[in-house]
Amino acid sequence: MKAVLMAGGEGSRLRPLTIVRPKPMVPIVNKPVMEHVLLLLKRHGITDVIVTVQYLASVIEDYFGDGSSLGMNITYSVEEVPLGTAGSVKAVQDQLDETFLVISADALTDFDLASIIEFHRERRATATLTLYHVPNPLEYGVVIIDGEGRIRQFLEKPSWGEVFSDTVNTGIYVLEPRIFDYYEGGRPVDFSQNVFPALLQQKDRLYGYVASGYWCDVGNIQEYMRANADVLLGKVNVGPLGRELGNGIWCETDEVEIAPDAQIYGPVWLGDACKIKSGAIVRGPSVIRDFTIVDTRAQVDRSIIWRNSYIGERAEVRGAIIGRQCSLKSKAMVFEGAVVGDQTIVGEGAIIQPAVKIWPSKEIETGATVSSSLIWGSHGRRNLFGRWGVTGLVNVDLTPEFAARLAAAYGSTLAKGASVIVNRDLHRSPRMIKRAMVSGFPSTGINVIDIKSVPIPVARFITRTSPAVGGVHVQLSPLDNRVVDIKIFDGNGLDIDRKTERKIENAFFREDFRRVYFDEVGTITEQPHLADEYSRAFLRNVDADALREGRAVPIVLDYAHSPAAPILARIWPQIGIDVVSLNSAMLDERPTWRPDEFDLAISQLAAITRSLRARFGVRLDPGGEHMFVVNDRGEKVDGWRLLGAIAAMVLRDRREGIIAVPVTAPTLFDWVARRTGGRVIRTKADPAALMEAATQPGVVLAGDDQGGVIFPEFHPAMDGLYGVVKLLELLATHGATLSDELDALPAYHTATAKVPCSWDTKGRVMRLLSQQYQSSRVLNVDGIRIDLGESEWVLVLPDVDHPLFHIVAEAATGDGARALMEKYAALVSSLQH
Repeated sequence: MKAVLMAGGEGSRLRPLTIVRPKPMVPIVNKPVMEHVLLLLKRHGITDVIVTVQYLASVIEDYFGDGSSLGMNITYSVEEVPLGTAGSVKAVQDQLDETFLVISADALTDFDLASIIEFHRERRATATLTLYHVPNPLEYGVVIIDGEGRIRQFLEKPSWGEVFSDTVNTGIYVLEPRIFDYYEGGRPVDFSQNVFPALLQQKDRLYGYVASGYWCDVGNIQEYMRANADVLLGKVNVGPLGRELGNGIWCETDEVEIAPDAQIYGPVWLGDACKIKSGAIVRGPSVIRDFTIVDTRAQVDRSIIWRNSYIGERAEVRGAIIGRQCSLKSKAMVFEGAVVGDQTIVGEGAIIQPAVKIWPSKEIETGATVSSSLIWGSHGRRNLFGRWGVTGLVNVDLTPEFAARLAAAYGSTLAKGASVIVNRDLHRSPRMIKRAMVSGFPSTGINVIDIKSVPIPVARFITRTSPAVGGVHVQLSPLDNRVVDIKIFDGNGLDIDRKTERKIENAFFREDFRRVYFDEVGTITEQPHLADEYSRAFLRNVDADALREGRAVPIVLDYAHSPAAPILARIWPQIGIDVVSLNSAMLDERPTWRPDEFDLAISQLAAITRSLRARFGVRLDPGGEHMFVVNDRGEKVDGWRLLGAIAAMVLRDRREGIIAVPVTAPTLFDWVARRTGGRVIRTKADPAALMEAATQPGVVLAGDDQGGVIFPEFHPAMDGLYGVVKLLELLATHGATLSDELDALPAYHTATAKVPCSWDTKGRVMRLLSQQYQSSRVLNVDGIRIDLGESEWVLVLPDVDHPLFHIVAEAATGDGARALMEKYAALVSSLQH
């Protein structure tokens, strides 16, 4: 049998290790990862190998030659441009006239290839994918199979809410030549994205073999460190490591020199002719490659030192990687997660802070402290985006330097010469971060339109209606005044999708920013007057006559010291509404309210509304997206019931309309839709999904239980300012009070809980739940929502940002909902063990 070895990987996430070598040539302990793969093939009797190469192809060809040194026959297929996994194999179709194996050259594994091939032949498969259970399946292609191993579904890089299995595609395939009938050559084609889905659609014999053993995709620095440690710890079978001295210490040759008073705590691998000098301490798992010197009293702890490097007297390397031919001078220190590129000199007493990357051939001055990467900035986080955008402690996680790099990363994904809207709230911390971003965008050739400080819905509207291709809003978190949130919009003023987030993350973490020539640097203009167009469009979309009919009865509006006050102040006189305003002065110190402060503010709002006999009272959130309402009786209104009352009025006017609610919403909305001839669709439990749903044809309303309401007729974003006026209009049109509309709704009973769960266990829990309830009525929009009939259901929802699950249950009674919630909370807990 022949094997096709995919060795075209650039390894951008492994930079700076892969600046001068392709990813397959990165060493794992004693050999390049590609050599480990070749020896695995040889151990299974596969010695005829075709290697597909592209990035730095000559490095691979020069090292392995024709394979004779390994007792193998190696030929090469060089791609001028990347052709994808399937396209690469198609290019050597003429050499593959029988069953063949495809395997990656940059993943470390000890799978039993013979068992995989036997499985393939027994099932007479066209294609067999080798699958593996992983703790965190988010960055892989998830594959769902039936009891016979037949593939039923693919999910490419799912979110936690879409993880219905932790079984992923390893990129190892056994294929028949008839696979080539499914696609043409000469263009980029991917097996997992293009070819295998075509086989699945045609119901061809497509199988998945769940392998046991070890597999690690050496795709980033953390996984590279783990793969080396796992080899040393014996978790993966890669053959002999050399001569074992005892206590987990291996030497490649007898030329290793270890001083009598040196201390080595295994597992440690020492390459040819390396020297461990007097008083030096090496703690495993560590790899010290050929001809490297660890000088007197130096310390190496859980680190990887490549060949021909020097670790000076009393220098310290802890949890880091030192590249080839590097020199760390006396007392230099390199800390956790740092990577020092080839041929770098770190001066005496210099400190390389955690997670810093030093590109090859740099020189760090004596005594310097390097806290950001050279040349292109920092790499300290695995993911930038969470539920609330890019968030972090101000001046700790989100610094001005970070913000400028984030803007450069975003700008690098946009067309040169494009414009972005930039906005902030009133606090000085977002002002600082915003100004850093304003400086970052022009460096990539992006023009900045600064609209100063307006509510978020206004910023979204301006982004959608202006020539801008995107926007940014920087705010102090409404949940924690130590935290800053950065929200990034697309050209429609909506939150960017996950695909765009990944593009920005890739540019940020690869530190691959576009730097334009001096005459292409973007412009910065201040245009706060753009908010006037929002006000004009606002007035065009409300029924001013209906609003004026009820103007004798006031409303009470608490602005929470937000920028919404001047916007609405221009609107009220034109529609004749009597408004009692609270907290209308804009204060830059109050964008965040503690829970006790918020509860007190709502109590005061309720008392004032009751005493004035107002139509209702509203408190806006500082960003202007959400409204918290008390009714005409001065009673705080539950978020779902508020949305239900609005939905009932909207659907009476727009029969057969569609309302969009998150998967967490109760069956109250189904009741409303049945009575009015409307329809309910459920989305993921986040505002971005609701805004996306609001753009769909037929959707007349969307919202959540936090006072976020979307009226797509105006714009498809949560807008508390417009929501206040629209609620007034609906009540006036229907001749009703808010309490009347709320009283007409049926009661509902829900219960919620949070169940802690480690990140590594989440995928397993979702897989087991999906398997257990695959025959039930299950909604897999976000998490797993199980319909139990009679308006009873339970939702198991993995949290995006935290290691836990949310359990939401609804039943006919409060006790029933709590019992249901407790039952499934216990189930989720039990599945973790």
